[in-house]
Amino acid sequence: MLLPHKKFRITILVLLITLPMLWVFTGFKNEVIHKIPKDKKWSERMALSIMMRNPSPLQLDFRETPKWEYTQGLVLKSIEKLGDVTKDKSYQEYVEKYADEMIDAKGEIATYNITDFNIDRINPGRILFKVYNETQEEKYKIAIETLRTQLKWQPRTKEGGFWHKLRYPWQMWLDGLYMGSPFYAEYAKLNNETEAFDDIAKQFVLIEKHTRDKETGLLYHGWDESHLQDWSDDSTGKSLNFWGRAMGWYAMALVDVLDYFPANHPQRAELITILNRTIEAVEKYQDSESGVWYQVLDQGDKKGNYLEASGSCMFVYAIAKGVNKGYLEKKYMKVAEKGYEGLLNEFVEVNEDNGEVHIHNVCAVAGLGGDGNRSGTYEYYINEPKRSNDPKATGPFIQASLELNK
Repeated sequence: MLLPHKKFRITILVLLITLPMLWVFTGFKNEVIHKIPKDKKWSERMALSIMMRNPSPLQLDFRETPKWEYTQGLVLKSIEKLGDVTKDKSYQEYVEKYADEMIDAKGEIATYNITDFNIDRINPGRILFKVYNETQEEKYKIAIETLRTQLKWQPRTKEGGFWHKLRYPWQMWLDGLYMGSPFYAEYAKLNNETEAFDDIAKQFVLIEKHTRDKETGLLYHGWDESHLQDWSDDSTGKSLNFWGRAMGWYAMALVDVLDYFPANHPQRAELITILNRTIEAVEKYQDSESGVWYQVLDQGDKKGNYLEASGSCMFVYAIAKGVNKGYLEKKYMKVAEKGYEGLLNEFVEVNEDNGEVHIHNVCAVAGLGGDGNRSGTYEYYINEPKRSNDPKATGPFIQASLELNK
């Protein structure tokens, strides 16, 4: 039996261990959000809803333990942009909290292992540029350089395209263009790595070359240079279907990379041409009734297919931004506007009691090969789990709302 004084010491020890965790998950500097005003714009209403559900950014993406992940990066980049527009410092404080908790004094990133060569892990690094600029803390600069080092050594196809991950050899996925290229481009601009823009352009050119379908103009989810994967076509290496979110990632990557691409770079015009080809194809498969897009883009009339929120949010964002920046013809703004109305009508729900905004019908995850039966078939894509308030929809929804000033 424990003596009282020993029990007391153990109680104190437990409190010392648990109290910091309680502090992390109870809102830190921000006050707990209880109600969201309905007179705010949709971008703020969604961001505040995210923060209501996740008082700590470490909880993002339904996390019980912290992780350095692309989903957190996507949402936090969206909230960073919102802060830039609204000038409300609480949004950037939320972003900085994640960076501060995930990166230690030595600049080491928690849960990150460079030797995985997982291009998904580059994406959250996008928030570090502003965090470092605002705080001037050396640990953020070290972390940025670590991510840049990963790109220097990232395995490549024979033509120079980044593998998606070390454990996915010889494979390029559309998703990977968003995961790596915007960070790469911003780093290159800030550090005058002019030659890096040739490499960045190459990534877009190569994956379009190997995944674009001449008949529809759509891009297949992935390409296997070795043609050895079960999901790849024996003769072309292409995957089997046009997954909406994969093309959404690609479209977002194009408009975001162009923010940093030098105006006089010889391949800037080529990237804009690729964007136009991509959006021209995407427009053809916008559902005429709802205004949004299907999980498998070209098979809307097939049994089991469904209108999917994340890819639809991504398309609306990319199209609206493309028009605002002058990359796309103004006629496409009608496509974005119709798509946005579709987002509100098909997917968005508001809690009448507290104003919390929810977004439904989000494909939780989809990939190719690896663990599980990720075959890339039509049946595979339509049967992956769906969930609500997934960051792959909430983040792009904020950005789409900002571009359309909703």
